[in-house]
Amino acid sequence: MSTREVSDREDPVIESLDQLAAPMAAGEKPRDAWRIGTEHEKFVYDTADHHAPSYAEKGGIRDLLMALTEFGWEPIMEGENVIAMKGSDGTVSLEPAGQLELSGAPLENLHQTCAETGRHLAQVKTIGDRIGKAFLGLGMWPDKTRAELPIMPKGRYDIMLRHMPRVGTMGLDMMLRTCTIQVNLDYSSEADMVKKFRTSLALQPLATALFASSPFTEGKPNGFLSYRSHIWSDTDPARTGMLPFVFEDGFGYERYVDYMLDVPMYFVFRDGQYIDAAGHSFRDFLKGELSVLPGERPRLSDWTDHLSTAFPEVRLKSFLEMRGADGGPWGRICALPAFWVGLLYDHTALDAAWDLVKDWDMEGREELRNAVPRLALDAPLPKSFRGGGGTLRDIAGEVLNISRSGLAARNRLNAGGDNETGYLEPLAEIVATGKVPAQRLLDLYNGEWGGDLSKIYALKSF
Repeated sequence: MSTREVSDREDPVIESLDQLAAPMAAGEKPRDAWRIGTEHEKFVYDTADHHAPSYAEKGGIRDLLMALTEFGWEPIMEGENVIAMKGSDGTVSLEPAGQLELSGAPLENLHQTCAETGRHLAQVKTIGDRIGKAFLGLGMWPDKTRAELPIMPKGRYDIMLRHMPRVGTMGLDMMLRTCTIQVNLDYSSEADMVKKFRTSLALQPLATALFASSPFTEGKPNGFLSYRSHIWSDTDPARTGMLPFVFEDGFGYERYVDYMLDVPMYFVFRDGQYIDAAGHSFRDFLKGELSVLPGERPRLSDWTDHLSTAFPEVRLKSFLEMRGADGGPWGRICALPAFWVGLLYDHTALDAAWDLVKDWDMEGREELRNAVPRLALDAPLPKSFRGGGGTLRDIAGEVLNISRSGLAARNRLNAGGDNETGYLEPLAEIVATGKVPAQRLLDLYNGEWGGDLSKIYALKSF
């Protein structure tokens, strides 16, 4: 989640609704300026007893963050607490229960993305080896209860933790017990954004299936392959989901603005403090009628903050965020941006991907999204889809081939002369075998682990 450093009281007051589409329009870039921004979270645990370390304990999360200074990272403070580190590779920040996230820098190609990921993982492993901490790449804590998890000292998290139980049954699980991989991608125009948004939203359930790695809850199988994805189904319906309006005629920046104005607020950031505005209306804020800041109207930074508080399967800010994947190890961290870059950054590939999904109806898209958390690639394709009646695996290979062709057409080579297609290999193996990561974990649990889930910590996630 976003990390704020300053209140930006000097930035412009929003005077008209026209200004609200400005961040999205400002994201338009020519093709040669398109970049790849990859974000990935991981669970931190103590190697002695597998507990999730608190912020302040010796060798805990604060010490882990501050140790990154030896690699050139600089602290970002909230009050007296370091809550993130910034550097040339982006930002290392904290999720609510101490999950460690790298929000990577915007990079030109996947070779750079994978190198960035490798540097980050090498750094935190070096520190972890020294202080007795290690990292787990999964979509959900396999064995921890909510009560066993610490809370990080970030003001926005206090507000969200209070608000989540008011609007859904699993919002606290989302905050405390899940990890994800995301990729942020650019567009050249409003029309390009619309096509990429629609294509990626329709295919997001396939990404969820391929990366499914959250089959355990509190030490036992939970009946799902991506329980992380299931959690989003009852987190907060006002700010999650498959966004049917994206597929309606006339969709563009203004329609997304309308959606965001209907998303209830969480907070306002002023003078280094988060003011609780949970459940209030940004429309009232625009009129100077926000009860927690009477008479004050929002600034552009407040709108930017608000854009970060919706959590649909694909999110629009000044770029598009792909949000469907569970957390995972290094190879899958590289594979997720490869999958989406191949589909969305080459015109021919994007046309082919859109042609595959353009006739899908909203009822079918919802049906597929709801089936995938339990069934992954075995989820049935709705009969209303062209070629429906089979399973998601039946189109997975075709989509992967489209992505591969898009990466080949980009022809971005590393020093050894290799293009970017190799980063898809973990996904190609999944499609070939039909077994997603969660199913492999369940095989281990039911086989050589003999039902002892503590053995999951012996896996070399990174």
